[in-house]
Amino acid sequence: MSNQTVSPGALLAGRYRIAELLAEIDGARVWRAVDEVLSRAVVVDVLPVGDPRTNLLFDAARRAAAAADPRFLRVLDCDMHDGVTYCVREWAGGRPLERMLGTGPLTGQQAGWLAREVSEALENLHRTGHAHGSISPSTVVVTDAGAIKVVGLATEAALRSSGPGSPEQDVYALGELLYASLTGRWPGPAPAWGLQPAPVEHGRLLSPRQVRAGVPRSLDDICDRLLSDPPRHHAPPITSAAGLSAALSGVVGSSHEPPNQMDETVQVARQNGSIDDATQVVPQTQPPALDPTPPPAHQSDNGHQQHAAYASAPETRPIRRQPPPPPNGNGRRRADEPKPKGSWGGRILILLAVLALLSVVAMAQFLLKGAMNNDQDSGDGTKTSNSPQTSTTPSATGGAAKIVGAKDFDPKPDGNGEEHPEDVRNTYDGKAGTTWTTMSYSKANLGGQKPGVGIIYNLGAPTAVSKVTVALQGDGTSVQLLVPKGDTSNSPGAVSGWQPVATEEDQPEGTVSLTPSAPTETQYVLVWLTKLPKEDGGKYRGTISEVTIQK
Repeated sequence: MSNQTVSPGALLAGRYRIAELLAEIDGARVWRAVDEVLSRAVVVDVLPVGDPRTNLLFDAARRAAAAADPRFLRVLDCDMHDGVTYCVREWAGGRPLERMLGTGPLTGQQAGWLAREVSEALENLHRTGHAHGSISPSTVVVTDAGAIKVVGLATEAALRSSGPGSPEQDVYALGELLYASLTGRWPGPAPAWGLQPAPVEHGRLLSPRQVRAGVPRSLDDICDRLLSDPPRHHAPPITSAAGLSAALSGVVGSSHEPPNQMDETVQVARQNGSIDDATQVVPQTQPPALDPTPPPAHQSDNGHQQHAAYASAPETRPIRRQPPPPPNGNGRRRADEPKPKGSWGGRILILLAVLALLSVVAMAQFLLKGAMNNDQDSGDGTKTSNSPQTSTTPSATGGAAKIVGAKDFDPKPDGNGEEHPEDVRNTYDGKAGTTWTTMSYSKANLGGQKPGVGIIYNLGAPTAVSKVTVALQGDGTSVQLLVPKGDTSNSPGAVSGWQPVATEEDQPEGTVSLTPSAPTETQYVLVWLTKLPKEDGGKYRGTISEVTIQK
C-alpha cells in the first residue's frame, strides 16, 4: 500500500475506514476516517513508503501521547502498514480559528479567552519539557460545545519537518494568534492563513489598537509584550506560557466557560447537535471589540495622554409626537369647526385654585415645624440632647445622591493604570446582575503589589454623604470609603491624596454599609478594596455589583 492507494473507502490497517481528505502537507496527507472497531471518527496522518519523516512522526507521536491536558487532541495509535506510516488522532467537530477569522476578527473577550485557554494548555505541556512546535490558526479549533482544542501536538511540526520547536517559539506563535484574532490581520511581512499582513510604521509593527479601534488597552499591551523587541514603555516581555496565562487571566478572568456568542455557528450547533449540520450564519459586519471606543484623550500636566475621568451616559428623552395637521391644511380652525372644550378663562381659574391650595399646605407645614421646634427647646434655650439636628439645606440630606460618572482607580506606579474600566458603570446602573471585577491576583492583599484598587464616584457637586452601601460578591472582602484630602471638589490622582472615613474588614458576601465617622461633604468618593476574596481557581478577585450613596 502506498500513500497514493490510501483513498476514500480504503481500509487502513484493517481498522480505519478512510472518509475524506482534510489537508496535504509536503506530500503527507491528513484524512478523516472512521475507527470501525470503536465506531468513532478519527484523524489519520499518512506518510508514503520510505518518507524521511517517518522517525520524526513516531517520536512526535510518543511525546504527544504523554500530554495530559484535555485541550490537546490525543494520539490514539501510530504504526506502519504495508510500508505506509500512519498516526491516528482524536477527531473534534468544530471550526478552526483560521476559518473563523475569515469572517472578521473576534471581540476582545473572545480573543483573550481563546488565547488564555491555549496558553494554559501550553503551560502544562512546557512543564514536561516539550513543546507543540506548530501553533497557528489552523491548529486551534473551537468545538461544537464551544471548547478549545489544540490540534497536532508535536505531529504537525513533524509533518512540516520544522523540528520539535521550543516553549519560547510556542509563546511567540500564540502572540501572533492573539494579534490576528484582535485585528483580522497577520503580524508578518506576507499574507498568511487567509489574512493580509498587518501594517508597519518605521519598521515597527503597529499595535492592535492602532489597527482596529476599540481593542482593549490591556490586550494591546499583552500583544506588544509578546511580539515587540523590545516592548513599548519599557514593559517586561512575556516569554513563558505561565506568564501569558497570568496576564490574560487578569484581563478576561479564569473561567473555562466560553464567552457568549463565541461563534455564531457554534451557537447554532449547540441547538442542532452537530456543527456539520448547522446552518452557518455569517455576520455582515465585524463584531465589536470588548471595550467601547475610548473617549477623546486630552493632555495632562505631565504631557502624557489620559482619558477623561468621567463620562456620563447621554440622557435619553421620549420623542413628543406632533399632532396631525388640520384638514384644511393651513393650521387654522374652520368657521364651522366646534371650539375645543374649556377656555383660557377657565384654565386660569383652575391654576389659581391650585396655587392657593399649595400656599395653604406650605403655610401649614411651616406652622407645624415651628411648633415642633418650640416643643423641643428646653427652658434655658438649648435643645434637648435626644432631638435630631435638622439641616438648613433641605437638598443636602435624605435620599440617594445622583452619581454622574465614575472611573476605575489603579494609579501607577504600583498599579497598571486600569481595572476593567468598561464595567465600572455596572456598579450604579440599578441592576444587581451586572458587576465590576478587579483583575486576578495571587494573594488576597492584591499580591502585595499595591495597597488596593477601587472606583471613584463623581456626584457632580459637593454633597453631604451620610452612608455608602456596597453590594459585594465573595467572602472576605475588606473595603474602605475614602474622600479627597483638602479640596473635596477635586479628584486626586494618587492614593496619598485620599483619606479613609470608614472601613469594614473581612466582609461576607452581601451588602456592606460604610458610614463616615464624621459629617462629610464631598463631590468625589472612592470605594477602595484592600483585600479580595478567593475564587475557585485559587486566584483572588474582588467583585462589586451595586453602589448606593446616601445624602
